[in-house]
Amino acid sequence: MELKRNIYERIKSDLRKKMVLIVGPRQVGKTWLAKEILKEYKQPVYLNYDNSEHKDIIKKGAWLPEADLVVFDEIHKMPEWKNYLKGIYDTKPEALHILVTGSARMNAFKSVGDSLAGRFYAHHLLPFTPAEIKETELGDSFSLLLERSGFPEPLLSENDEEADRWRQSYTESLLGQDVLEFQDIDKVNIIKQIYQLLKTKVGSPLSFNSIGRDLGVSPMTVKKYIEILEALYVIFIIKPYTHKISRSILKEPKIYFFDYGVIADPGARFENFVALALLKHSVLRTDRTGKTLSLGFLKTKEKKEVDFALYDGENNLLEIIEAKISDSSVSKTLEYFSEKYKIKGTQLVYNLTAERVSPKGVFIRNAEKYLNELEE
Repeated sequence: MELKRNIYERIKSDLRKKMVLIVGPRQVGKTWLAKEILKEYKQPVYLNYDNSEHKDIIKKGAWLPEADLVVFDEIHKMPEWKNYLKGIYDTKPEALHILVTGSARMNAFKSVGDSLAGRFYAHHLLPFTPAEIKETELGDSFSLLLERSGFPEPLLSENDEEADRWRQSYTESLLGQDVLEFQDIDKVNIIKQIYQLLKTKVGSPLSFNSIGRDLGVSPMTVKKYIEILEALYVIFIIKPYTHKISRSILKEPKIYFFDYGVIADPGARFENFVALALLKHSVLRTDRTGKTLSLGFLKTKEKKEVDFALYDGENNLLEIIEAKISDSSVSKTLEYFSEKYKIKGTQLVYNLTAERVSPKGVFIRNAEKYLNELEE
């Protein structure tokens, strides 16, 4: 079974305007998507920097002159790759389209700088979420998606055993060779220990000092290794929203996993499931429109906390969201923030039969229905 990705048509359209960069976790389907797009062209060229023959062609720019699409896969591993792409883009024939894919962020978007400024559109390819599978053959597979995660291979596996085998191999690769390729690390076992510890801290405030004490390393080492895990799309971090909420805590972000199948606790896994769907909604909206939509959470010094907050580029809160597996009683904190700051409040419940609105205006929504409706 093959599932067409939602961003397919948008990438095709953007290729006619600028260079397109596709980034996302390893094994999320970037190469598959690029090769599907290749089929739309008459003289396409696919070049993977990990292939020695391809690497030589890339360095020499030795593809055939009649090529109408060049796909550069994993080119972020090339020294000075941004300057290389700038040179290719600035001197290419008008009819040549350029598509670039890569797994590691490598600060590709925050520090691309002047070298690629104005020359590319970015598209994030993230794991499948309910809004993307609803119109496919897996449209009724909400519980399967929650159990296996949205990576194509485990999601489409014949059984749970095959999905588990994929996860073991995937994790070993990420925490082994991928980490070493990303940056020289003298203590690989420490990053593995941090990874294992983070699986128990999903949705909780993240203290570098506390983790450092647990593992016997400095907080700066913990911070460095967590940043590497984030750059490799193992985890993503959301920060507290502080702009208009008085006495907010300005530190201690929360972490979630792109492959939430590694999380044992059902409540934490469901919260991570919702977090990824909201992150994807915000990231793809930003990619598509150029108008920033961000995901954060609320927490005050009085320990009042709401799981998620969506806000725009002007720091205006748009919606605050709480995720629960089965408790349909309304979160008092959600009601407090919603009422005080006149913000739409939504409580998502996995096991819910009847949707309703609370007396204080909070929406109690079936999680599957709500997540299916998110725009991607």
